[in-house]
Amino acid sequence: MYIMFKFNKISPLIALLILLSSCNLDKYPYDAIEQSQAFQTVKDATTFRNGLYSYIRNLSAGQYTYVTDFQSDLLNATTDFGNRGGLIYRWEFVGSDYNLRDMWSSHYSAIANINVLLDNIDKIPTTTPAEADLIKQYKGEAYLMRAFCYYRLALRFAKDYEPSTATTDLGLPIVLTYDPNARPARATLKETFDQIKLDLGQAKTLLVVAGARDSYYLTADAVSALEARVYLTTHEWTNAITAADKIISSTKYPLIDNATDLEKMWKNDTGSEIICKLFAATTELNSATQMNVFIQYNTTIASNTPDFVPQKWVVDLYADNDIRKNVYLKKDKITIQSINYTDVYMINKYPGNPALFTTAVSNYYQMPKLFRSAEAYLIKAEAAFRVPDEPTALSTLNILRNKRGLASLTGLTGTALFNAIKEERTREMLCEGTRLDDLKRWQLGVTRTAPQNSAMVVTGPTASELSVTSNNMRFVWEIPSNDIQANPNLKPNWN
Repeated sequence: MYIMFKFNKISPLIALLILLSSCNLDKYPYDAIEQSQAFQTVKDATTFRNGLYSYIRNLSAGQYTYVTDFQSDLLNATTDFGNRGGLIYRWEFVGSDYNLRDMWSSHYSAIANINVLLDNIDKIPTTTPAEADLIKQYKGEAYLMRAFCYYRLALRFAKDYEPSTATTDLGLPIVLTYDPNARPARATLKETFDQIKLDLGQAKTLLVVAGARDSYYLTADAVSALEARVYLTTHEWTNAITAADKIISSTKYPLIDNATDLEKMWKNDTGSEIICKLFAATTELNSATQMNVFIQYNTTIASNTPDFVPQKWVVDLYADNDIRKNVYLKKDKITIQSINYTDVYMINKYPGNPALFTTAVSNYYQMPKLFRSAEAYLIKAEAAFRVPDEPTALSTLNILRNKRGLASLTGLTGTALFNAIKEERTREMLCEGTRLDDLKRWQLGVTRTAPQNSAMVVTGPTASELSVTSNNMRFVWEIPSNDIQANPNLKPNWN
């Protein structure tokens, strides 16, 4: 068994791939290291751990972020979008779609590499307390990464978590050690989330770094942030509040209250709300992680050519005094089919970090922000509403609203309060890849309404007029066809 280290010659970090095919056992491949030799020193573990961070970074941007928003009710495809994500956008995708394949295979490849680290790291001798702490930290990070990967897979390839049916609903194949010959069956959804919680528990006991704003690394605070998401998904409302409160009450991640600092968070990848961001440098950019579907400046025509623009209802959600409006949205010249438009807003949440530019204009690369404190307020508000504790839900919601320049809401209860929570989540998390998960959790369908300008977008019942119910089978992605064929123990989702 060999672990493949594919070294990027211009990068200080590595991208790791598991070699799943046969190898010449008489001679190590020039780009491979046999497992027993790969984990001999703490430095070896550091190299492998850095590679895992690179892997997780690539899974947290590009198609792994924006494709589910294509499927949602947030966007209209422009007539120049070139069918990028078209099957997803039209809800016509099948199990062979490359987006499904890549989401599945890339996360399981990450899990395989994480398992290699966990299988071997305890064999490394340590000679000082500092080295022992590093090994402990790396293990904690690995458990948290594995929980993160399984959680994301569960959101895409399993039904919404309902406690009454989770013991029988299909979850994921759970793989906890590296075995390229394994053909695991799918666990139940409850078993899947039980494993995610076990990994979070391990991470919590091992991570020796509590956390600080703008951290490049996973910390104990990052565990709390992911726990809050998980417990919201599994309807453990009190636990979700407790986890969210660990972020909120720490005071280390204060909410931003002005447009200048909010813009810095998304343009320059620095801000008081960031619990964890993933480092990137110009020497290690991956075209698959570009966020260039929402806004892209074409120097030849001195205009923008986005693939997708927000629907009118999305733009209308933002009041003029909302500091997010002119940070998350941008009205500028757009050219579609050689026609210019100046009255249409684009998504501007990913303008590209100037520190990562390789030319005079943006290449639309960012440092993915895995966790930030604003989400903790949204989770606490929704979970408190479900408890039910409506006063706490409303007061938590208002804290976030006030920081974003909006007045407090008063007297809201019941459906009106829940609608306000949902609207605030939509404003705050715009195009961070969470909308489809939210609709699924709220048991809502997808209904696209009026575009900002119908002349520049794809129209018709599978595009601008699409409407699907909450029980549409494509809310749950199908297991990729190749995996179904290769592993007879895998049960498909759609038949």
